[in-house]
Amino acid sequence: MFGSRILEVAIGIIFVFLLVSMICSAIREGIESWVKSRAAFLEHGIRELLHDRHAVGIARSLYTHPLVYGLYASEYEPRTSTRRLNALSRGGNLPSYVPSRIFALALLDIAARGTDTRGAASGPHAPELSLALARENVLNLENGAVQRVVLGAIDLARGDMELAIANIAAWYDSAMDRVSGAYKRATQKLLLGIGLTVAVVLNVNIIAIAHHLFRDDVERATLVAHADAVARDSSFITGSSQAQLTRARATLDSLRLPIGWDDVRLTPPWDTRVVRDASGAVRTMREPRLWAYVFEPLVGWTLAALAAMLGAPFWFDLLNKVMVVRSTVKPHEKSPEESSEDRQTERDRVVQVDRAVVVAPRAEAPASRPVAPAAVVERDLDADVDACDVAADAGTKLTDDEELPAAQGGVA
Repeated sequence: MFGSRILEVAIGIIFVFLLVSMICSAIREGIESWVKSRAAFLEHGIRELLHDRHAVGIARSLYTHPLVYGLYASEYEPRTSTRRLNALSRGGNLPSYVPSRIFALALLDIAARGTDTRGAASGPHAPELSLALARENVLNLENGAVQRVVLGAIDLARGDMELAIANIAAWYDSAMDRVSGAYKRATQKLLLGIGLTVAVVLNVNIIAIAHHLFRDDVERATLVAHADAVARDSSFITGSSQAQLTRARATLDSLRLPIGWDDVRLTPPWDTRVVRDASGAVRTMREPRLWAYVFEPLVGWTLAALAAMLGAPFWFDLLNKVMVVRSTVKPHEKSPEESSEDRQTERDRVVQVDRAVVVAPRAEAPASRPVAPAAVVERDLDADVDACDVAADAGTKLTDDEELPAAQGGVA
């Protein structure tokens, strides 16, 4: 049977996974603010989208367009296209986000007026931006693949500028979905490394924690109470990365779990055993404790690192679901269970308003005489309907069961 102790140990493990994930996510955000890998993934995705992998044509024109250029500082410096992207790729000063509408407007403006911002196209007599002008001067894009996309968006819009912008924006968003997937996979790989480092540095051995919670009832109850309070507070995993890191570390420090290296006792990594060989000589053998000193820590640390890859929101949602399961498995914690009426004894019977139970008072009797048990009489509230309260005398003829008419309807 699925016992409450196993369920509470699972809640404790999930809660530890949540705290470790918050610490790893905070460290990941700190690294991201330094290297700006989102900007690198975005720039690479735009170059792939515009068929300009070396950023010498339309991709450079887009990034230097005034609408996009205002999203970052300094000059446009494309990263080397031969380097493979990862979560530590530097994005430099490039923007981490380009709105789809800005992208579409910049592309249509380049198609209609070209890339030169110092000529007549930027003067007061410049032609009005229109779909007809963009279609007429689409060769300004200098990229056959992009020209085909822009022409298709213009044709489908049928003269509606907003619809043409929406068509190009949808094309851009579909490409950004693929970029987001690549960035997420790279982030999970980095989180695996961060999680393994945190697990080793803090000695977060999930197997040792599970053993501790299973044996210590007090600590298990304390941890479940903490988890229940956190599950009710959705703001626990929100806020800045620094606030999440501080909150998670403070919560771990408040719990008396076997985490850290302070309480680790250094014992010999082997078991000593005295054996007697065939000649009768006694000798001492040492058997290494491979599981306790090698495999258990490695497995426990690896589990913590794999949990960090899923992220704090995943473990927070799972914690809420498990707490709901616990409330259904142990409902008596919220409301005591009532005994069945079929198995109630006279002591368990309760006087109810709609169906009263009258107990005859127990008379005082001398100490030498035994006291008879009280008689229990139940009042039938339906007596006035079925006439069961009618008293029969000697002259009243009662109907036998065999003389009653056959019942019709109902359940046979």
